[in-house]
Amino acid sequence: MAKEVIATEQAPAAIGPYVQGTKLGELVFTSGQIPLDPSTMEIVSGGVEQQAEQVMKNLVAVLKAAGSDTSKVLKTTCFLSDMNNFVAFNQVYARYFGDSAPARSCVEVARLPKDVLVEVEAIAHL
Repeated sequence: MAKEVIATEQAPAAIGPYVQGTKLGELVFTSGQIPLDPSTMEIVSGGVEQQAEQVMKNLVAVLKAAGSDTSKVLKTTCFLSDMNNFVAFNQVYARYFGDSAPARSCVEVARLPKDVLVEVEAIAHL
């Protein structure tokens, strides 16, 4: 079984030696999505809510390009630059998963790429 690279113009292009996502069999693995606007490759303005919104839009775009969606996400890993943003982040995150919330880890990290406030990666099925 060969892995397939997932690529879409609806999510930011990779800013390093990685791809937006990969598919193997019935599983999809997304790279961590940060709040870059895919049309400008600039970080969206605003606080954690605005950044989380863009992150989730980017994640949805990669999942869609792979043939999946948020209802099929099995696990996410969420990275916050400040755990004080946990509640605000969760309000945005919850809107995208509704009753099909996946397993999740959410951790505070010292620093994220481009000094963003949030990053999310996912594993989903088709």
